[in-house]
Formats: sequence, structure tokens, C-alpha cells
Amino acid sequence: MKHLPNWYRLASHASLAPVRWASAWARIWFFGAVMLVRAFSPSSYGPQTRYNLTRHVYLDTAPILGWFTVLISLFTMIITRIVIVTAASYGLSQYALEMVIRVLVIELIPLTAALFVALRCTIPSGAALVEMRRLGHFHQLRRKRLDPIAVEVLPRMLAGIFSTVTLAALSCVVAAILSYLAVYGFTLAGEQAYTHVVGRVFQPMFMFIFVMKTLFFALAVSLIPVASGLNNIDDDGSRESAAALQGLVRMFGVLLILEALSLVANYL
Repeated sequence: MKHLPNWYRLASHASLAPVRWASAWARIWFFGAVMLVRAFSPSSYGPQTRYNLTRHVYLDTAPILGWFTVLISLFTMIITRIVIVTAASYGLSQYALEMVIRVLVIELIPLTAALFVALRCTIPSGAALVEMRRLGHFHQLRRKRLDPIAVEVLPRMLAGIFSTVTLAALSCVVAAILSYLAVYGFTLAGEQAYTHVVGRVFQPMFMFIFVMKTLFFALAVSLIPVASGLNNIDDDGSRESAAALQGLVRMFGVLLILEALSLVANYL
């Protein structure tokens, strides 16, 4: 009988797990809706918000732009070489370039950019916001009649979205150029064939799915870590590590679901 209370607590915890899971996702959706409304509201962009937005856009994009481009360039050359050699060994050289564009430019680069921005920028930004709230910085802003959501949270979210889209767009251009050079070399002889392949890949519906996937990737990596941290931390700072880990798991889950949906929409 002494172990009955432990059994009861474990059963109660297990029975409440789905409720807590649904409640956490409901708070994330609500937070995301509020932030999107704030993002499109001109009243949100006061002087302090504009200053923080400019600063975070620069800090989240400029320092990583150069060496992320170098990393993507090396990755593109390796993947392109592997695909070309493999296709040639099976007598499928005519499909190698299209395969590179579909796999690398369409599928891998947006996901890589989103994960890179999440690990480099948005997850640390979410942790910084949690620490600022725990130390009372949000209360200090309210005493100054400033909205902490508009001043501190919104600039970080928009900077994460901007950084993800910028890295993905630039990397796609770099990958497209390098894939051409890997196949045709430094000559314009393959320009017509390459343009034909790119046009066949980037059909209107395919392009729409690619743009929407990149945008949703940017929203996921910018919103979920911040929302999970701010919605789950207690006033005394407890559960901070658990909230960060839960946010990370949710973010990876959403990215995988979005990638799966884009694959289904493109190829089924």
C-alpha cells in the first residue's frame, strides 16, 4: 500500500500528458498568431523596435553569410560530383543535372539553411529572451511604458525569418551556378540545355511549393524556440532547460513534417 501513491501519481501524470501536449501546441499557435499580427501592424514599430530589428537582422545574417556560402559551395561540389559520377556509371548522365537541382537546390538547401539559422541564431535568441524575462528585464520595459513583445521578441523573430530566407535564396543561386560549372565547365556552350533543365524543374506549382516550404521553415525556426521558452518557463526560472529541449524537439518535428508534405506535394 505504501507504493500506491507513487502509482497514482504516475498514472495521473500519464493521463495528463496528452492534455499538456495539446495545451503546449495551442499556446505556440496562439503565440504565432499574435506575433504575425504584430508583424503586420505599423504600431508595433516604434523607435526602439526599429533599432533592435536592424541590429538583430545584421547580427543574425551578416556574420554567418560568408562562411555559410563557403560551406554550401563545398557541399554542392561534393554532392554534384557524386551524382554525376554515379549517373554516368549507370548510363544516366542526361538526368544528372536535373537530379542535382531537384535534390540539392529544392530539398536540401532550404532545410540546411533553416537548421543552421536555428542552431546559430533563433535558439540562442529564445534562450536569451527566457533569461531576460527571468531577470526582470520585461518588467523594466513595462515600467518605461515599452512593450517587451514588440521591443525584444518581435525583432528577433523577424530577424530569424529574414536570415533563413536570405541564406536559402543565396545558397540556391550559388548551388545553381556551381552545378552548372561542375557539369559544363567555364563555357557558355551548355547555357541552353541548362536553362531547359531549370525551366523543366521549376514549374509554377513546383516553385510555389518551394517558396512556401522555405517560408514555413523560416516561421518554424523563428517562432517555436521562442514560444516554447516564454510559455513554459516559471517566474523563478525553473524548467528552463526542459522548455528549451521541448522547443527543440517540436521544431525538428515541424521541419520534418513540412519536408514530408513538400515531398508528397511535389512527387505524388
